[in-house]
Amino acid sequence: MAAQNLQSVPDQPAAPQEANAGQGQGQLEADGQAYFDRVMADDSRIEPKDWMPAAYRKTLLRQISQHAHSEIIGMQPEANWISRAPSLKRKAILMAKVQDEAGHGLYLYSAAETLGQSRDQMMDDLIAGKARYSSIFNYPALTWADMGAIGWLVDGAAICNQVPLCRASYGPYGRAMVRICKEESFHQRQGFEILLELSNGTPAQKQMAQDAVNRWYAPALMMFGPPDDDSPNSKQSMAWNIKRFSNDELRSRFVGMMVEQVRVLGLTLPDSEVRFNEDTRKWEHGPLDWNEFKEVLAGRGPCNSQRLERRRQAHDDGAWVREAAASYAAKQVNKQKEYAA
Repeated sequence: MAAQNLQSVPDQPAAPQEANAGQGQGQLEADGQAYFDRVMADDSRIEPKDWMPAAYRKTLLRQISQHAHSEIIGMQPEANWISRAPSLKRKAILMAKVQDEAGHGLYLYSAAETLGQSRDQMMDDLIAGKARYSSIFNYPALTWADMGAIGWLVDGAAICNQVPLCRASYGPYGRAMVRICKEESFHQRQGFEILLELSNGTPAQKQMAQDAVNRWYAPALMMFGPPDDDSPNSKQSMAWNIKRFSNDELRSRFVGMMVEQVRVLGLTLPDSEVRFNEDTRKWEHGPLDWNEFKEVLAGRGPCNSQRLERRRQAHDDGAWVREAAASYAAKQVNKQKEYAA
């Protein structure tokens, strides 16, 4: 089932009608802005053919394309462990998860294309190093326990961040997120189960699980983005109903979830300053290394060059598939023209 069919489109205010021949561009802009403002005020949705401000389109394109790139790059650290998974069952589950991530990237590239950007251009920007993706995927996965930590922490953070995006004001993005979040829920449970089995295994296995949690905890918290006072795009995205909560609010919610779940695992979070603030009614955590975050985003993380080089190689190796598909599509078009003649 297509992702866009998973959630009905809510009622919306009537979109502006086609302009009369004598209507000026200024009036078109004014009518479009008035319609856009009504949609935002009604907490409804903008669809691809609706008028939207250039800045709104640019913000969406940046966010959705980065999200798509993250799904595609994020396949790499886990795909490396498919052949080394400890059982046939584990291999099959991990392979299914990696396939899911590829599908998520395709849904999101499709949503971004409705904003006027071609998929080829987005991919060219990625492999050229012009486009960003989530900093978390530039860290190495050193042991099998990392598959558990990635599922529990990284996909857990993704769920916390992405569930509110199901109500994003841009229709194709919100509808794509419905299916993505359902599958991410499976991924988070898979990671939790891996850690749970390891933590109940031998002392060495439990230590391996704890080490993985120690490595991925801070990068997972930084997945939500910089602090609110250093996040120039967050406030505007919230005003446009693309995002529903600030970076710090989402991070606080995530920490609260992890505090409860880590007790079930029998492990600990590598943060002695985690506490619930009774005054603010929010979870707080210890300091994070935002200089490290900026370094990774700038392309100087542990695996940045490796991740992009493998993406370039995969893109080059798949050129024949794209060429064959394009040739077949052209032949089908020619056949239809011949039949029509």
